[in-house]
Amino acid sequence: MTQPAAPARRRFLMSALSACASASIAVPLAACATATFPFIPDHYTFSQKQVQEAVQRKFPYQRTVSQVFDVALSNPVVGLLPDTNRVAIRLDLRLASPFLQQPVNGVFTLSSQLEYDPQSRSVVLRAPNVDNVSVDANVQAYAQQINAAAALIATQLLTNYPVYTFKPEQLQFAGVNYEPGTITVLTNGIRVQIVEK
Repeated sequence: MTQPAAPARRRFLMSALSACASASIAVPLAACATATFPFIPDHYTFSQKQVQEAVQRKFPYQRTVSQVFDVALSNPVVGLLPDTNRVAIRLDLRLASPFLQQPVNGVFTLSSQLEYDPQSRSVVLRAPNVDNVSVDANVQAYAQQINAAAALIATQLLTNYPVYTFKPEQLQFAGVNYEPGTITVLTNGIRVQIVEK
């Protein structure tokens, strides 16, 4: 009677060991999934600091506009506008022209919506708009031209500019492809919904 029990006991032990082995394999896979697929559970959030670092790489920037204004932009400061679901960028402006006795210093602020660009796998600035230009009081006569120059540069420089690029492994897990969906600007970061393709 003891002999038939031995094979049954062995089968039980083998099943238990197999289950333990499966569990030990599953744990590293889960850990790996967390490292390469950090969506919690259906979105990914990147910080204002990451956007700041991305935008900062574009500056300082100099350009001549209409062969009249030499414009220099520097010191970008990124802000988040959750009420309008936009990103704000404040820039220092220095402008020189033959029509001006001396270079003009000022500040201008633009804001932009965000969209996902599938070709570059990036969240990019779309349709940036100059919200405010503040320049020295002694050049108010040229305020309209300065605003136009700032708007031209901002749209050419920052339209479609990537502020966050996804790595391929961030958008694929267990053989399933994902892509960003709704983008929401928060007070402390930008949340991107992740949906299955």
